[in-house]
Amino acid sequence: MTEQRYRSHTDSIYGELDVPTVVNAAGTKTRIGGSLIRDEALEAMHSAASAFVELGDLQAAASDRIAEVTGAEAGYVTSGAAAGLCLCAAAAIAGHDVAAMEQLPDTEGLPSEILMPRTHRTGYDHALRTAGATIVDVGTNDLHLGTGSTSVEPWELESNITAETAAIAYIEKSYTEPPLDVVADIAHDHDIPVIVDAAAELPPRSNFSRFIDQGADMVVFSGGKGIRGPQTTGIIAGKQEYIESIAMQHLDMHVAEAAWSPPERLVDLDNFAGVPRQGIGRPMKVGKEELAGLIYALDAFLEEEQTETQSEWQCRADDIAQSLEDAGFGTHVTGGSDVSVAPEVVVDVDSSSETTALELVRRLRAENPRVYLGSDRLDEGIVVANPMCLTDEEADYVVDRIVANVEN
Repeated sequence: MTEQRYRSHTDSIYGELDVPTVVNAAGTKTRIGGSLIRDEALEAMHSAASAFVELGDLQAAASDRIAEVTGAEAGYVTSGAAAGLCLCAAAAIAGHDVAAMEQLPDTEGLPSEILMPRTHRTGYDHALRTAGATIVDVGTNDLHLGTGSTSVEPWELESNITAETAAIAYIEKSYTEPPLDVVADIAHDHDIPVIVDAAAELPPRSNFSRFIDQGADMVVFSGGKGIRGPQTTGIIAGKQEYIESIAMQHLDMHVAEAAWSPPERLVDLDNFAGVPRQGIGRPMKVGKEELAGLIYALDAFLEEEQTETQSEWQCRADDIAQSLEDAGFGTHVTGGSDVSVAPEVVVDVDSSSETTALELVRRLRAENPRVYLGSDRLDEGIVVANPMCLTDEEADYVVDRIVANVEN
């Protein structure tokens, strides 16, 4: 039955390329394709491919839409959230200085330190460092380790701000500290921006404006996760001065200054001494098709009935959990949180079978189609099933394959 259900995949482009498809119970992970792009985005991309357009004009149109949605002064579309973080760092370091733009990622003589609470550090920091930034750790891991009541105090951030500080970087989760509005007040007292990594914080829609309202100067979202736009897109919402700098370091600058007239609502040329060279963001270009696809995916996301989507995820998660419990597994369903915007099914594999969680994950990934579960807790003997990227039929398939690959 399970083989019949997925036989159609062999007739797809992946079948032609002899590449196994994935049944995705892991969520919107980049390594397995993010999310499934919306039909509205695909149609927009197809239409955009039929004509030429000045990319600055298209970015200006996207900026208007992002500003309207987020309440920010301006916006920009990037080639993913990590590229967005890199461009935010570049904007914080170079500002409107075209000579500094030319110099990056060499930051000699430029304020280029970015403060981060130690508990906010992740592998994605590399995106900030790519622009030439040096990350300065602030605080401890006391709260996580149980050796203190907090990990980062506001005074620690303030006391680490120097003439070399270009920005403060912040990852927004329900448990991160200090509160974003407190961090923003400290930063603004010293005339430096706050960069917020909110890549996976959609839905809910309210997060589009929440971080801006709390004082963030630049906020980065993924375009290929909850929005379900092109996988290679991201969104920056923020202050006009930083969006201008980002545009100047990202757009194709092979232009004659005398004939150059970018859209004024995106770039005010009076703020710049001339045309910069190709910037740090030039390898991160976004095509007209992806830009159009992101805009239309964003509109569709805004029109979507969120309560219905959340209810669908909840029902699917509950069904998965019940089916696995009936098969003898210990499970529980989480509430949607800032770790995952959808409820997730936590499955205790090691305590429920002779097969370890690691063995199960390896077996499922070796099948065709591959089955991917959340695997961040293998050391606890746990796998996680996320309903976001599953149909009901695929959810049944995931349960079938888990049960078939364990030894009781």
